[in-house]
Amino acid sequence: MDYRIEKDTLGEIQVEVNKYWGAQTERSKQNFPIGTEKMPTEVIHGFAILKKSTAIVNSELGLLEKEKADAIAYAADQIISGEMQEHFPLVVWQTGSGTQSNMNVNEVIAFVGNKWLKEKNSELTLHPNDDVNKSQSSNDTYPTAMHVAAVLQLEDAVIPSLQTLKATLKEKMEAFNDIVKIGRTHLQDATPLTLGQEISGWHRMLEKTETMITSSIIHIKELAIGGTAVGTGLNAHPQFSELVCSQISKFTNKTFISAQNKFHALTSHDELVYTHGALKALAADVMKIANDVRWLASGPRCGIGEINIPANEPGSSIMPGKVNPTQSEAVTMVAAQVMGNDATIGFAASQGNFELNVFKPVIAYNFLQSCQLLADSMLSFDERCVKGLEPNYENIEKNLNDSLMLVTALNPHIGYENAAKIAKQAFAENTTLKEAAVSSGLLTEAQFDEYIKPREMTYPK
Repeated sequence: MDYRIEKDTLGEIQVEVNKYWGAQTERSKQNFPIGTEKMPTEVIHGFAILKKSTAIVNSELGLLEKEKADAIAYAADQIISGEMQEHFPLVVWQTGSGTQSNMNVNEVIAFVGNKWLKEKNSELTLHPNDDVNKSQSSNDTYPTAMHVAAVLQLEDAVIPSLQTLKATLKEKMEAFNDIVKIGRTHLQDATPLTLGQEISGWHRMLEKTETMITSSIIHIKELAIGGTAVGTGLNAHPQFSELVCSQISKFTNKTFISAQNKFHALTSHDELVYTHGALKALAADVMKIANDVRWLASGPRCGIGEINIPANEPGSSIMPGKVNPTQSEAVTMVAAQVMGNDATIGFAASQGNFELNVFKPVIAYNFLQSCQLLADSMLSFDERCVKGLEPNYENIEKNLNDSLMLVTALNPHIGYENAAKIAKQAFAENTTLKEAAVSSGLLTEAQFDEYIKPREMTYPK
């Protein structure tokens, strides 16, 4: 394998000749052989958007030659296009400020930008610190890239996926609104409702969590850039932060603003804790929806079996013909992971010491993983399960007629205790409610039929 020699303030180090990173990236690669979790691509792209923006602003402020700014912008665009992911090898488990990933981006941009300048026959060269990192510190660039990545994932992945699933649930809610079924509380029979009403509860969950997520994003749109090392803005132009946020907004078509207090922006990540709490709420809701689906589809002959779901793949390696609710299982595992991520994010965010929180990479990794898993699983659950969900009319009717809780409609007419006697008698004698009611002498058959009307019980007057 061929190597070239790269230098930093610690001296010389070998780097594979076909890699674009420099000495600081190589040292991190060697010093942190921990796990397989790489710095999320979304963070790298967030950095690239930031570096392009800072270069343009530094040029406009007269702090950087335009040709250098153009070279940085060119290299950043290559990263954003996804063509150079192999040149970002660093793991999450590195310095807690993300310094080495900031330098990884700086070094790759300098390498690619210098090739571009050479092709232009320019005499200029880019330095990863002096030019690409001008007016910046890892302490303000990493949280900025993290926030940009989070907003893009939330608005372009999580919310659209949520809206897709929500729209399908609305269709099912309306289509099944007249199908009367038995309700269940405590996993026991309860009074009737319609299948559409049951699904409307699921639909409303997604409406609510969408609102929670959307309203929380505004806080993540505040960016730390301009705070530099400790929040004072040392080595940055007074207008730098505002101008960079304006450029980032332009490139992403999102509205980002400069954080009001940079000391807070560097050492606290309560915005991500807050928003991830909304993601956890979404996870709790999709967990409930997926569990309801697999309970209602359980069987097909020895369970509840009130709905049918698509058969996507064989369910067992030993039991022929078995079909399992695999999409529900995938969604519920995602929900469990998101809840674990929330615990990690909350603890990590509590560890800001003095002017800096040094748990940033693990916060970013877990937050963005939650976004991706929720977005992907909701789309898969929608496409491969919910869209194909259909009622099993025979089982719905049988369970409705067999339920003893229809007796609740008798309370206003014969009282709670007499109604309970009828339900207990029907259960003990394994008869229908009507048979028990008539034999008890409390009601005639005609009165029973007048009072027990399951459909009317779903929309009481």
